[in-house]
Amino acid sequence: MRKIGINLRAKSGLTDEEYIKTIKELGFDTVFSMVWGMEESLKTAELLAKAGLTYDTLHSPYKKINDMWSAGEAGGAMYASLTNGVDTCLAVGAPIMVVHLSSGLTPPPPTDVGRGRFIDLVDYAGKKGIKIAFENQRMLGNIGWAFEEFKDAEHVGFCWDCGHEACFTGGRQYMPLFGERLICTHIHDNDGLFNHDQHRLPFDGGGVNYDRFAKYIRESSYTGALMLEVEGDNDFYADITCEEFLRRAAEKIKKLRERVAPAGEAGTRLQVNN
Repeated sequence: MRKIGINLRAKSGLTDEEYIKTIKELGFDTVFSMVWGMEESLKTAELLAKAGLTYDTLHSPYKKINDMWSAGEAGGAMYASLTNGVDTCLAVGAPIMVVHLSSGLTPPPPTDVGRGRFIDLVDYAGKKGIKIAFENQRMLGNIGWAFEEFKDAEHVGFCWDCGHEACFTGGRQYMPLFGERLICTHIHDNDGLFNHDQHRLPFDGGGVNYDRFAKYIRESSYTGALMLEVEGDNDFYADITCEEFLRRAAEKIKKLRERVAPAGEAGTRLQVNN
């Protein structure tokens, strides 16, 4: 059966140990988190191992990711935070680091210095045995460049964020373009309005077509986890506890798993005109 996962600290109200125990009892197999400090990350990895859970991915820092494209100290500092993320992945046993290529509605244009830094990052990760998963955001050109540049890099893949697809680039479908490189998922919902990146539980927003999502997963060769990236500390879920939020999360992702063919079942190659 295909694994299911959820991000750590999706809603406040439980300690990390309580949160991890709860999601294990609810049937989750794996998790992801942001890259935290090394000590904090190692402590969390110990809690996961104790519960019989694993890290599927770590998410690299992204708030200043646009600095990667600019010359100077800020760009160098951002690059250093990404290589630190690779080192953290290695330390906690997370095989994949998810990376944004830009942020915001008006990111800087691609530059030679930025391309050079991302090339160096991919090289660094490869030497450490860590995969890099580039995630769809708002700019098709950036991620298109990455998969052309790293077309022969076996440790570079695609993180499909179906919620971002629905609210950042409505009408554009990324799986026909990059589905053959899929190595991890970010699953959440929103109301489908532009830039409303709400990270609701699946089926709670109406912005994502989950029948189409399941079809794309079925028709790909992807056998990895269905990973929730959800947020419960907001007005939409203000009236429920963390335990109830996690229970609903488990119900929603299991419902979606039922629509997706079991992991390991042979699929057909995605065609660009799907």
